[in-house]
Amino acid sequence: MAIPFFKEIRIGGYLMKQKLLGRKRYPLVLMLEPLFRCNLACVGCGKIDYPDAILNRRMTAQECWDAADECGAPMVAIPGGEPLIHKEIGEIVRGLVARKKFVSLCTNALLLEKKLDLFEPSPYLFFSVHLDGLKDHHDKAVSQKGVFDRAVSAIKAAKARGFTVNVNATIFDGHPAEEIAKFLDFTTELGVGVSMSPGYAYERAPDQEHFLNRTKTKKLFRDVFALGKGKKWNFMHSGLFLDFLAGNQEYECTPWGMPARNIFGWQKPCYLLGEGYAKTFKELMETTDWETYGTGKYEKCADCMAHCGYEPTAATAALNNPLKAMWVALRGVKTTGPMAPEIDLTKQRPAQYIFSEQVQKKLSEIRRDEAAAAQQKASTAA
Repeated sequence: MAIPFFKEIRIGGYLMKQKLLGRKRYPLVLMLEPLFRCNLACVGCGKIDYPDAILNRRMTAQECWDAADECGAPMVAIPGGEPLIHKEIGEIVRGLVARKKFVSLCTNALLLEKKLDLFEPSPYLFFSVHLDGLKDHHDKAVSQKGVFDRAVSAIKAAKARGFTVNVNATIFDGHPAEEIAKFLDFTTELGVGVSMSPGYAYERAPDQEHFLNRTKTKKLFRDVFALGKGKKWNFMHSGLFLDFLAGNQEYECTPWGMPARNIFGWQKPCYLLGEGYAKTFKELMETTDWETYGTGKYEKCADCMAHCGYEPTAATAALNNPLKAMWVALRGVKTTGPMAPEIDLTKQRPAQYIFSEQVQKKLSEIRRDEAAAAQQKASTAA
């Protein structure tokens, strides 16, 4: 459960400051999506079938820096899409590192070796390479053969250049615990940290059959952690979050803990669930009806145990109860015995399927702006 000490101290200090200031809601990680375009078409992804007018949009470097400044979170994760497609990605990362933000550049690594010269090794920068399992499983998950081998080659090349590299795995139903354990053994041999999260049921994902519910998630992670007893798997998570995945902690989601900024704006209410957008971070925090989201409150959140909602909860729990966090770290994840009570779902409000409306609204705005720009250009030429 190793998290780099320097990073741990900085983030711990940030959390303590928020507590001393009496802040109830504050961000821990900014999820920054400067584009949705990708060079893969993973069946579990909900962002691969936008219209080209949206896939061709990019946040500028300045917009990315402004989002980081506005949000104030100590860490910035850059998912996508595939961030390495962005022509300004090197400049974006340099600007964030200059602000002393911990930057996690998430990538499928197909372009990583080619793009390494855009970056400089730094204690504030690490690459987070998407690997959903060993070769056959990963290549199937991303719907393209050979991706696993290219990703592993890129990981080795980046490490040889002095970069810190981790891998991130999304776990879906049907992935046997024994295979996940073998994958974790492989990450240890590769010398990289690993983060894992159960897949979230994106409305627009082509494959809706293999998302885990909470009961299956807890049982699967218990089985995985039981197979890992005595092994030195290097998880990039807090011990309490891993204990939560195994069903031992009764947590509620912290949707504001990892706010998302993308080409649409600040996404309500969280990185995984888009039900509207705010123009500013302040507007996001003040106008989102936070009490109506989360497991037990909203049908779309019923099965979610993803890191972006629950890792901030675990971080706050560790701050509020350090002895408990220390005990879990020493004991390890409990893999037997009764699980913590599950959240009651009987009072959750029904799902509203409004994401497509949000996409159409943004598409209309893009076309309006493009028409206005074309008219202005024509007027200037005349």
